Amino acid sequence: MARRLPQQRVIRKASDDDLAMERRREELESVAFGYGVEAIRTRALPMKLGKVEFTFDGSKATFYFTAEGRIDFRELVRDLAHRFRIRVEMRQIGVRDEAGLLGGAGICGRELCCSTWLKDLRPVSIKAAKQQGLMLNPSKLSGICGRLRCCLNYELPGYGNGGCGGGAGKCDKCKS
Repeated sequence: MARRLPQQRVIRKASDDDLAMERRREELESVAFGYGVEAIRTRALPMKLGKVEFTFDGSKATFYFTAEGRIDFRELVRDLAHRFRIRVEMRQIGVRDEAGLLGGAGICGRELCCSTWLKDLRPVSIKAAKQQGLMLNPSKLSGICGRLRCCLNYELPGYGNGGCGGGAGKCDKCKS
């Protein structure tokens, strides 16, 4: 089962100061992302930076990245912490998590399921496409993440807990 990113808690309605702080934080996240990408390139680390998130008070930044295996990024963390004078956390995520984090539109034209309602990223096998009689064309069966589209499982007859198994329009998740 894939790891999901932590959900943010709502404490109160945002004040004008909070909104101004959010804009500054977004700018800082953008700067930190650019600096992080450049630092990764400079150190020739085999990883791809996906997103940077700062805490509300700006004391800590989480850098989400994808990589094939384990990476020694201690020097990178020191560099980032020194540059931004904050605590730095590096969090490795999978390609499906990255697609959900970045968002986008699927082949159906709707917002990605993994960035909206899908919380449990179950494995998808080619068997799902075969059972539905779909042509086994990887470019048509792959999602933005490069893996088999999650919706192949939800279109399977009698799939179980995930979708209704009846296709578009048969349950709340499938309605267009």
